Amino acid sequence: MILKFLRLLKILRVAVQYGLDEIAFSGLRVPRTAKLIDTFFFWRDISAPRGLRLRLALEELGPIFVKFGQVLSTRRDLIPLDIVEELALLQDRVPPFDSDLAIAQIQRSLGDHPDRLFASFERTPVASASIAQVHFATLKDGKDVAVKVLRPGMKKLIDEDVALMHIAAEWIGRLWADSKRLKPKEVVGEFDKYLHDELDLMREAANASQLRRNFAGGNLLLVPEMYWDYCSSSVIVMERMHGIPVSQTERLIEAGVDLKKLSSDGVEIFFTQVFRDGFFHADMHPGNILVSIDPASFGRYIALDFGIVGTLNDFDKDYLSQNFLAFFRRDYKRVAEAHIESGWAPKETRVDELESAVRACCEPIFDRPLKDISFGQILLRLFQTSRRFNVEVQPQLVLLQKTLLNIEGLGRQLDPDLDLWKTAKPYLENWMAEQVGWQGMLERLKAEAPRYTHVLPQLPRLMHRALAVAGEPDNTNNELLRVLIAEQQRTNRLISFVVYFAGAFAVGALGLQAILRWKGML
Repeated sequence: MILKFLRLLKILRVAVQYGLDEIAFSGLRVPRTAKLIDTFFFWRDISAPRGLRLRLALEELGPIFVKFGQVLSTRRDLIPLDIVEELALLQDRVPPFDSDLAIAQIQRSLGDHPDRLFASFERTPVASASIAQVHFATLKDGKDVAVKVLRPGMKKLIDEDVALMHIAAEWIGRLWADSKRLKPKEVVGEFDKYLHDELDLMREAANASQLRRNFAGGNLLLVPEMYWDYCSSSVIVMERMHGIPVSQTERLIEAGVDLKKLSSDGVEIFFTQVFRDGFFHADMHPGNILVSIDPASFGRYIALDFGIVGTLNDFDKDYLSQNFLAFFRRDYKRVAEAHIESGWAPKETRVDELESAVRACCEPIFDRPLKDISFGQILLRLFQTSRRFNVEVQPQLVLLQKTLLNIEGLGRQLDPDLDLWKTAKPYLENWMAEQVGWQGMLERLKAEAPRYTHVLPQLPRLMHRALAVAGEPDNTNNELLRVLIAEQQRTNRLISFVVYFAGAFAVGALGLQAILRWKGML
């Protein structure tokens, strides 16, 4: 209890020192309170921009608060842009913990000392962050690996700091006039879940395995292999990857890497993850990306750190593709209709009002060349406009927008002339064609086939039972009979359609073959 009280005192001291009260209380329902507090703390200097003061305060409060700032920096739909831009500069500058603690953690998790588990183990860590640190090692079969070890005592520390955040969020929700829009309790709850997910390294290993499987056999992205015999919730062992950090462009040029191709490959990787797989690496900042210079995989991206991934279902992908295509065709009415059809905008929303708001936000963007248009900014403007119409922005889309901004920044750092629309348009159009065209219909028929093969053999027995019951004086199953008959009729129509379609296709193929043979005889 004493330690919690001292921690609370430190948080209050830092908040006062950096004028965080001035940031928070500027939105109080009683604005005079802010002036009174500012008068009381007349001795401090809070002339620096509010975003800078907030960032410095979070850095002084330690790694958990730095993580919180990093999460806030992804919520561009909620947080003012000047604060978001500053929070995006936050990095985990955390000194490594003692190697003896890391060795003890490995021994507890894997059941043996690293010197016996591995052919060699480097005691000095090569990377350290707030949640874990990484050591290099060599397996007994000679494979080079990276060993990620969870920082000891993290759960207790996280629980204590997040509990204080929940209390603060409760007070902000009561006092701040803008709290309904900013949703402080929901944001802290999301952060709480995010941190506790990161504490389970097996989750990260599973994410990496899924991403590696998605890109297996391709020539775009390399993902380290996980060695499951050496993985637990607090220690994971993965293939060691060798490459140049993507931010070190001079080294890449010296190595002969084509930066323009690298830039377009990055965009292709992102849209492949989103529209093909619906599963994307959501922390693709330059610190987590290398470029291979190995002759066998030269110029390919290497992804690291899989603690944060995003998932999209077909509904999300349809929403995104329709909105992107409508935006670039300047079909703002379709954007408005898509929001209402999706159920994210209230049904009573007037299409013309939402269309007008979207047009006002997005027309200025299109005064610039297509290559200068930011997908991430379009999503941001869309979310900001949607908020005015009580649209609940889905968390997975916020994560997507943050990742898209990372990809755009990276792509244009490598190639300032990158035309993101030209690179992305084929993916959007192909995905839409697959969803609404013949290919999409056939894919859905194939997906439903197992269900019908299970239902069809049961229909005669079920109908016989229903008819037998229907003949009894006390008939309470007429509704069941109607449902069964309707199901049989629907199934018959589907079978007829498939038969006719297959027959027409076969006749057409035979006719075409006959014509070709006839022409050949001539």
